[in-house]
Formats: sequence, C-alpha cells, structure tokens
Amino acid sequence: MALEGFGLGLRPQHFPDILGDDPDATAGVDWFEIISENFINVGGPPLRNMMLVRERFPMVMHGVSLSIGSTDPLDMDYLAGLKALADLVEPELISDHLCWTGVHGLNMHDLLPLPMTEETVEHVAGRVRQVQDYLGRQFMLENASTYVTFEEDEMTEWAFLSAICERADCNILLDVNNIYVSGFNHGFSTDAYLNGVPAECIKQIHLAGHEHNGDYIVDTHDEPVPDYVLALYEKAIDRFGMVPTMIERDANIPPFAELVRELQGVRRIVEERRTMVLA
Repeated sequence: MALEGFGLGLRPQHFPDILGDDPDATAGVDWFEIISENFINVGGPPLRNMMLVRERFPMVMHGVSLSIGSTDPLDMDYLAGLKALADLVEPELISDHLCWTGVHGLNMHDLLPLPMTEETVEHVAGRVRQVQDYLGRQFMLENASTYVTFEEDEMTEWAFLSAICERADCNILLDVNNIYVSGFNHGFSTDAYLNGVPAECIKQIHLAGHEHNGDYIVDTHDEPVPDYVLALYEKAIDRFGMVPTMIERDANIPPFAELVRELQGVRRIVEERRTMVLA
C-alpha cells in the first residue's frame, strides 16, 4: 500500500504523546519518519518504543550518513546496519541526501555540496544503483540546502538531480524548504526548479523552517515552516499532486500538540487547493 497523507519526524520526547492513551493526540498524523542513524545497531527502550509506533503507523526511513557523493568506497558496515533496520521496520520509503559527508574515512557531520557535472552524475548514479541492489529496495535522494557552488558546474541543480534519478532508476524526496533556501542563497528560480524535476519521481515532500539572516539563509529545522515556504509548497502540489508531506523539526522542538496543529495547517492548504481545482 502506497504511503499517503501527512507525517511528522519521530522524536524521542514525543513518545509519551504518541503511545499514550489519548487517541486524539495523533489526530491528523498519518505516518512518521525516523532518522535511520538513530536506530541502526540500537536496542533497548529507543528501539522498543520506535517499534511500538511502527505497529500503529506507517513509517519511512531517512538517513544523513550515506555520503552517496563521496569518492570513498561505500561504507558496507553502515549499509549492513541500514539493511537490517529496513528489514525490521519495513518502511514505506527509504532515503538519504544528494551530498557527501566525508572522505578518507573522516566524517564531517555535514551535508556537503557536489560539483554538478556529467562526471558526478555518473559517479553518484552508479553508487545509488549499488545501494539499491544491496538493500533490495528503490531509494530516494533528497535535495540538500547548499551555500556554495563550483566553477566546474555544468548544469542546474534540478537538471543534476533529475539526471541522477533517471540513470540510477531512483526516486526523489523533494525538500521544498531546501529549494527555497538554495534558491535564495544562489539566486536561482524556485519555479524553474519545480518545473525541472520529473513529477513521476517525487514520492515524498519535506517542509521545515530555517534561519533567515537577511542576505543568506541557513537550513536549521528549528522554526515553524514560514509562509513563503508554504506558498512554494502550494506550487509544488499544483505541479505534482498530493505527494505525502511531512514537517521536519530537529532543534527547538516544541510540544507534540503544537507540531500536530502545524501539520493540520498544511493539510488545510492541500484541501483548499483541491477545492479550488474542483470549483
């Protein structure tokens, strides 16, 4: 059964609300996303609570450490842990970022940009195929927020992402906030981005907040989704239809009920767009 509706990132401080006795606490939340690294080779209460949530809700897995763009060989120990977790969770979708996170065995713990060249397309696409073959699952790549570009760049970011997905036969986790952040930082058209990626490959959407510093934006996931990102989301659903959508919050995390209310606001946006189309 395909993933549908609206989700939230699963965070440990919200386990009591999600697993409590109040059935209304999760009203309007259709699924949850876990950060893969939080549960790879982890047991005890964290894993037990996560699996209790999994018994009640569909779940997707989202990683931050695959380093798909690195020149280091793929980390097979990491992939073994990822596969074991996926076999346990049986996620509806599984993803990581189009970036690199380290080289020569050093993890920078950041999502670093890649030169957007034909050579990089071939390199990344080949590694994605390896990952999919190993996991036995189709994979999604997420567009990351970026703050620098390369003189060697040969194409736009949306053409780069699209080419990799075509050659790797993978899908896209489209982060609308990241499109806005990178578009602002680099001066490209966010409309061109939405029009330049293949609609049939968009299987999930991320929304988040960020830190706006006037002449540049940092992707921080520590604020509610701003109105201008929601306006870009409206354009995304007009283009792609109702793609499963979630809100990310990784810092300054509010009470669970507050996130649920914010998610309900996103749902209303989609319902209003549907009403406009049918009118």
